Amino acid sequence: MLTKRLANLNAYKLTPATRGTSSWTARVTAIREINPDILALQEVVIDERVTSRDCWDREAASLIQDLAAHCGLTAAVGTTNGYPHGTAMAANWHRPWWTALLWNPETVQLVEDSYRPFGAPDFWHGCTTARFDVGAQEPILVASYHGDPFRPDFRYNEALRLKGIFRTAGGVKSGFVMGDFNALSAAQVRAADGTLHYYDHEPYTGQDHDDLEYQLMEGTIGSTQLADRRQTEALLRRGFMVDAAAHLGAPQHPTVGHWPDGKGDPDPWGERRIDLILATRPAAPSLIRYGIHRSPAALNAADHLMPYIDINPENIG
Repeated sequence: MLTKRLANLNAYKLTPATRGTSSWTARVTAIREINPDILALQEVVIDERVTSRDCWDREAASLIQDLAAHCGLTAAVGTTNGYPHGTAMAANWHRPWWTALLWNPETVQLVEDSYRPFGAPDFWHGCTTARFDVGAQEPILVASYHGDPFRPDFRYNEALRLKGIFRTAGGVKSGFVMGDFNALSAAQVRAADGTLHYYDHEPYTGQDHDDLEYQLMEGTIGSTQLADRRQTEALLRRGFMVDAAAHLGAPQHPTVGHWPDGKGDPDPWGERRIDLILATRPAAPSLIRYGIHRSPAALNAADHLMPYIDINPENIG
């Protein structure tokens, strides 16, 4: 059985100035440790205060390509009139924040002309998609997604757009959505007594701070304080997609909350799992392993840890 590994990293404001620093080394080390065949990347950021708008894309492409090269990966999609920077990346037009896809060209192959970037008005952050030949009966579609951090209703609408990217007439394409969803999963698991409950428990009970509107269902602040899970609820409905962690029954571990305030952005939320890997219905049978990479390098690399999956391509479709 020849398995493939897919992983996700929100790299915490990876800027051109990060090159050559200890945090750059930590990111590269963590990625090399996990050795992904496909890596979804978020939070590549260009400083708009010192970089003119017409240079944003060029600087982002250069940074993504440099990171890929240091990790033994590539992000090259070929230069065309439509995509002059030749890099698998996407951004919202008016915000210099990118998502990207990186891959190992020795183990998987990008399907020619399959790269598609999505931005405004569909996504607050850009969403990068491409198809890859991983040795399955058909290529898989992979998306690097970064959910809106401030608006639960926008995240729900982003999920509907994601669903549109992956749907076919009467079905769903084989593939995976990986990213920083900026919200908890709606995946449910069955307890020993047969009752269903959320795989991720409610972490906001008892919290009292200014940012609760960004994560809670309307009308629950100050009472039950229930997480808004509509985003993934739409994607998981009827098994259109599955949450890899819950599907495999993996132990629940957070992906954020390991950086204390002062190291990164202030974090009033505590430990949560908001970095997710979702597999579509035809791809779900290929899932054989789920984990979260927690090496010293990974703990220092970013304020998000790297979830990963191992798949058996023979079971796709």
